[in-house]
Amino acid sequence: MSVKALFDLSGKVALVTGGSRGLGLQMAEALGEMGAKVAIAARKPAELAAAEAALAAAGIDALSVPADLGDPSGQSAAALVEAVLARFGRIDILVNNAGATWGAPAEDYPPAAWDKVMTLNIDSLFRLSQEVGKRAMIPQGGGKIINIASIAGLGGNPPALSMHTIAYNTSKGAVVNFTRALAAEWGRYNINVNAICPGFFPSKMSQGLLDRFAQHVVEATPLGRLGGEEDMKGAAVFLASDASRHITGQLLAVDGGVSAT
Repeated sequence: MSVKALFDLSGKVALVTGGSRGLGLQMAEALGEMGAKVAIAARKPAELAAAEAALAAAGIDALSVPADLGDPSGQSAAALVEAVLARFGRIDILVNNAGATWGAPAEDYPPAAWDKVMTLNIDSLFRLSQEVGKRAMIPQGGGKIINIASIAGLGGNPPALSMHTIAYNTSKGAVVNFTRALAAEWGRYNINVNAICPGFFPSKMSQGLLDRFAQHVVEATPLGRLGGEEDMKGAAVFLASDASRHITGQLLAVDGGVSAT
């Protein structure tokens, strides 16, 4: 197989959560550009509709499905998978990207905020992976799951940044080991499970921090810049394609080298 063919996603169907903006939409665009049909899910219908229109304008066969994956009942995950299968008949690639954060010192962290972050960042990730595995990937004989963790899941926060995000860090650490555990269990089904750990990218979630500390973050990054609008695309395509067929249970930091220092 040629190298170009290894990266070709023609005929594949990808589901990207949190796909209406930011890193999720960036990855959806990349997968679609490489030939995949793309379903995107998020909470806000208006943002989803705009994202679907942008994907369609780029020649991508796209579907948007409003879904509140922070619903503790797990019913949203089942309904989302049902909608994607009804339209496309299969799911070959799952990008678990939806996430949330909340800032407060650990000693004052509200229990409701902790529960909200954990429910969306790890509980819903398990429920959706389980649903896609049972209803699509295991019966099909394979698939690719890409979990979006974070370099925040690899350790604590630099004290200088005054980041009080203990639930976010904890949840992303759980995503890291969830990735390893699921990869070990589902390898027998020919399902690759890997994680991307982004560093600092300008986004709605990171805006408050970067407004205060962008220069400090840039200076602490070996490549000397923040993540950009193209920087998640190659990693997502690689882990979604046959180019990574012998890679599972691994973490790929896309962080400009922050986690290396």
